[in-house]
Amino acid sequence: MPAENGNNWKLTLAYDGSDFHGWQIQPAHTTIQGELAAAVERVTGERILPQGSGRTDTGVHARRQVASCHLRAPIPPENLQRALNRTLPATIRILAAEHAPGDFHARHSVVAKTYEYRIWLGTEHGEGLCPPWLTRYVHAVTWHLDLGRMQQAAKEVLGEHDFTSFAASDPDLAARQAENPDPDAKRGNIRTIFSSEFLPPTAADPRLLLYRVRGNGFLHHMVRNLVGTFIDAGRGQIASDYVKHILDRRARSAAGPTAPASGLFLDSVEY
Repeated sequence: MPAENGNNWKLTLAYDGSDFHGWQIQPAHTTIQGELAAAVERVTGERILPQGSGRTDTGVHARRQVASCHLRAPIPPENLQRALNRTLPATIRILAAEHAPGDFHARHSVVAKTYEYRIWLGTEHGEGLCPPWLTRYVHAVTWHLDLGRMQQAAKEVLGEHDFTSFAASDPDLAARQAENPDPDAKRGNIRTIFSSEFLPPTAADPRLLLYRVRGNGFLHHMVRNLVGTFIDAGRGQIASDYVKHILDRRARSAAGPTAPASGLFLDSVEY
């Protein structure tokens, strides 16, 4: 819809992804994008498909996801936010609704994103069991992890690299590109990581290990595959600097397992 026919909107939202089949709308599945589109139609009567900053997979959460859409309805931002929150499921909240420039696009305008991955540190003897109310939001492990080795491994991915080894195959990519071409697709699997670090447990959360990564873009399952590989380094199954070799191989089989979706949060998006 052309900008002159209405306002371009930027919606910032948070959600618990546990009960959704990811962001992207899918037939016969409940998704964040689908729920948001349905809520907008109930509020404004307009059938649109909000564009997100990126797809989060089944079970992945978001603290500050961003969506954009054009609406004809002359509704004040605070009223739109309030009305959407009244009709959306309680596990999806609109944190802010604001007008955006006509050329703003939630995905195409992204400069950087930050993800956080949460690891619950238990023990193989059952001590420090993960509380049941946290299991949907962490990856609970029972192995001893060497934080120093994981920190060093995390540093190996800083800078610009071809991240093919950490990218899952995306069967929907061709269809999605045909429907909504991404101008950044020419980058292939090359991405730049600005920061990559593990934050050690604190006195307040003595068993919670956080991994934070900020980059100009991320491939399908990339963060979860990085975390799975860093955990292998923490367990002593690979050397920390072996990550360089994994990057050079450009083969998914060279990297570690995919960490569970439950621990992953889209923390913020920058424009």
